[in-house]
Amino acid sequence: MPRLRILIADDESIIRLGLERILESLGYEVVAAASDGNQAVEMAHRTHPDLAILDIKMPGCDGLEAARRIRAEMDIPIVILTAYSDRELVERAKDVEAMAYLVKPIRDAELKAAVAIAVRRFEEWLDLRRQKANLEEALATREAVEQAKRLLMERQNLKEHEAFMLIHRMSRDSRRPMREVAQEILSGAR
Repeated sequence: MPRLRILIADDESIIRLGLERILESLGYEVVAAASDGNQAVEMAHRTHPDLAILDIKMPGCDGLEAARRIRAEMDIPIVILTAYSDRELVERAKDVEAMAYLVKPIRDAELKAAVAIAVRRFEEWLDLRRQKANLEEALATREAVEQAKRLLMERQNLKEHEAFMLIHRMSRDSRRPMREVAQEILSGAR
């Protein structure tokens, strides 16, 4: 199994070095270490990490903005790291879909657990996103087929089952999805 490739960003070099040491001792590969949010975004584009650990308070672009920019372009889990645990920061971390939140000082076991939880939550989130897309596609197909059935029933004086079977046969014969056939029937009626 390939090692998890991690990007870290913290404006304190001692924290970056400590994180890198802990992560590597846990069997992970640190592919980039940034000192600010802009550099983290740039390094994420260059290295394509599997996960990012970002400090919130950094000069210029903070960790939450960097997380937002990284997540806008690539699907990776984000772990937020901070010395602060106030409610507003936690809420902002949720807004950027952070998968875990760690408060400094970081201990090896906490970091290991946070990375494992972030990866697992992210896999679940991706699965839910796929399920949502599949359900939306199924609903759109059903709506198009229902509309096309009604149109065929009205125009060709077919029963509901006959209209459905006609759409199904057209789909099978043309090797196209039923939704596409239904949309073609609907667009031909306009």
